[in-house]
Parts: sequence; C-alpha cells; structure tokens
Amino acid sequence: MAAEVRIIGLHGLPDIKPGADLVAVILEAAQGQGVTLTDDDVLVVTQKIVSKAEDRLVDLRMVTPSAFARQVAKAQEKDPRVLEVVLRETRRVVKMDQRTLIAETHHGFVCAHAGVDESNVAGEDTVALLPVDADASARRLREGIRVKTGVELAVIIADTFGRPWREGLVNVAIGVAGIEPLKDYRGLPDTEGRVLKVTTLAIADELASAAELVMGKLDKVPVAVIKGYAYTRGAGSATQLVRRPEKDLFR
Repeated sequence: MAAEVRIIGLHGLPDIKPGADLVAVILEAAQGQGVTLTDDDVLVVTQKIVSKAEDRLVDLRMVTPSAFARQVAKAQEKDPRVLEVVLRETRRVVKMDQRTLIAETHHGFVCAHAGVDESNVAGEDTVALLPVDADASARRLREGIRVKTGVELAVIIADTFGRPWREGLVNVAIGVAGIEPLKDYRGLPDTEGRVLKVTTLAIADELASAAELVMGKLDKVPVAVIKGYAYTRGAGSATQLVRRPEKDLFR
C-alpha cells in the first residue's frame, strides 16, 4: 500500500459546452495550476462535464410526458417532463416512494432518477443524462492525454450516488479506463492466517469518493488528480462494479 496519496483538485475550468475538447481543457487547467501529469496518476472527472461535452442534454420544452409520467410526477410533486426523461432512461423501476424514483439504468446502474440531473446545468428547462457509454468516454480521455503528453494514466468518470441503509451521498465510478476497478483478496491469508473468501475492494469507487473531498458539489472543481496510489493497470470497465442479477440478494 502507498504510504501517502495526494489528491489535487483542478481549478479554473470553463463552463463546458457541447463539443468541448475535454482533453485540452483539462491539460490547460493542470498547466495553469502547475500540476504535472505523470504515469500512473489517476484522473477523476465528474460525469456532468462529460455529459455536457458529449451533448447529453435534454431540452424539456421538447418533451411530451406520457400519462404514466404525469401520474408519477403528480404523486411526487415533480415536473412531469423530467419524469418522462427519467422513464426513458430507465430499464427497470426498482422503487417509487417518498418523492423518489430508484431506477436501473440501461447501463445497469441502480440510482435515483436514472441519473437524470437538473443541478449545475444552465437553463431552467435543461437536464443532463448520463453518458451513453462512460467507459468509452474514459478511454477517449485517457487516449487523448496519452497522445498529447505521452503520459499513461488511469481515468475514472465519477457520479454521485446514494447508498441503501446509509445517509449521505458518495462519488462512485461509472466509467473506467486504464485501471482494474476491483482488488481481489480472495484466497489470501489475513493477519491471523485465515483465508479470505469474499473480500473484494471496489478500488475505483474508493478513488472516486476520495476525489470528491477536493471537488465539492458547489466549488466548480470537476476534475481531480490522484498521485501516489499504486493501482493495478488494466483495460478496466465500470461494468465490473455492477453486481450480476444472480448475485443480487435484493432484486
């Protein structure tokens, strides 16, 4: 394990518009802050700026809610147009209660409102969706940085999720590139010599959550650089973090 891990939030990024070159924006911010990217750094990027750059934005004025969306919106006291967008992004409704809809997205993530977000998006009639394929988004960022700098680092696309039985929100990895997202201790002895049978750590989620400490929700710091953590290189995919249905005790 690393004796020290350093997490640096990148400040000064402009408001991201559809079509923005995130690689150029991130590298310019790092240079302006005097942060040198090096091999084996971990770059944590918020989902919101990725979604903005990829134009995963919906103009609610163009949305016609269904009867079911209107019914749910009335019960939850929400905009029926937003509920319609949520339902379109939903593969399976997990739970609807207490003005919240928990959904399984088409990616397989289980989260509130299928990841549809109204916060930190310009305009009252605009919502942001999750990237179509956040793993691919992470790969493009990683490759773009490698091409421009020669640096081989890992990229994590992070979003804020709630957790069953726990108050508060945490960042988790919804896209991964260049890092194995899980660290498997099964088959290894613990400090007392007992063989571990189920211990697998969600490294990518832990790094995403740690990065949130320097990013904040209101501080306009959408990118963080983690230095000093010795991770296992690999292609990686956030799908590895999604529990398979046959193993899901709560399905």
